[in-house]
Amino acid sequence: MAKTLAKIPGRKRGRIAARLAAAALAAAVVGTGSPAVAANTSPKPYPAAAPSPFARVSGVANAPSGDAPQFDLFAADRANTLYGYIRDGGGALSPRARVDTGWDAIKTAAQVDHDADGYADGWWEWDKNGTMYYAPDDSDKPVNVGGGWNTYNLLLSPGNLGGAEAGDLLARDAGGNLYLYLGYGNGKVAARYKVGGGWNAYTLIAGNGDLTGDGKNDIVARDASGTLWLYKGTGNYKAPFEGRVRIGNGWNTYNALFSIGDVDLDGRTDLLARDAGGGLWRYSGTGNAVTPFATRKNIGSSGWNTYRLFF
Repeated sequence: MAKTLAKIPGRKRGRIAARLAAAALAAAVVGTGSPAVAANTSPKPYPAAAPSPFARVSGVANAPSGDAPQFDLFAADRANTLYGYIRDGGGALSPRARVDTGWDAIKTAAQVDHDADGYADGWWEWDKNGTMYYAPDDSDKPVNVGGGWNTYNLLLSPGNLGGAEAGDLLARDAGGNLYLYLGYGNGKVAARYKVGGGWNAYTLIAGNGDLTGDGKNDIVARDASGTLWLYKGTGNYKAPFEGRVRIGNGWNTYNALFSIGDVDLDGRTDLLARDAGGGLWRYSGTGNAVTPFATRKNIGSSGWNTYRLFF
């Protein structure tokens, strides 16, 4: 397992966000005002135990309260090095900090919040052999959840979809069937429940929190024509989404959509999008089901196409 699991034991991972915070503070001290982009040089080492200016490892001090998740962003580049970003308090992201190398065995990953406090407690990851692991923040012992996950071409954790506290998992197979796995809150998941078919119509699916202001987690999905659709959550695992609602066109300008929750610290869930030129854009959430996103804001002019994986 040591050869296939990303090389980040839980307690080391539990210190990552504090290290990111220290890196962000150092950047602020030297007066950098440039947007966070994927730099060409690796960040210098920094102490894991450096004092943090943040209220908790994943939250900025004096951040407004809200129900939206507040996750850090992790990104693996094509050289299979993992980097981390935290929110800078102004709607963008801190300069990146190097987390670890050796991500060549990992196909995809997803953070998960088990206790509904808005902060990630660890992450799921899937290796190229189809084995799923859970790496918790508070332990050095990753959990082998099981094999056979190569049957899916998309895996996503949009938060709680089934009504309990623990984050859940969505998985789409090659036939376009979408399945929901309810999380137990310890990294393991219940038997899958079929949500429906036809989901291979979508090239990208994203979500992490409530987009419509009703307290239930939602997702968005982009089809091949570039139309973006909203699927409102119901809180019922047997029918987790209402019928889709069209949001807008032109979303095929992006080759990645993902969410870490509330980026601009207004208490609402936001969406991040990367364009073909490597620019990063923030779509701030409005909490309005009719127009769930405000006008986009550029938070990274270039360099983000160095990454193959965001979570």
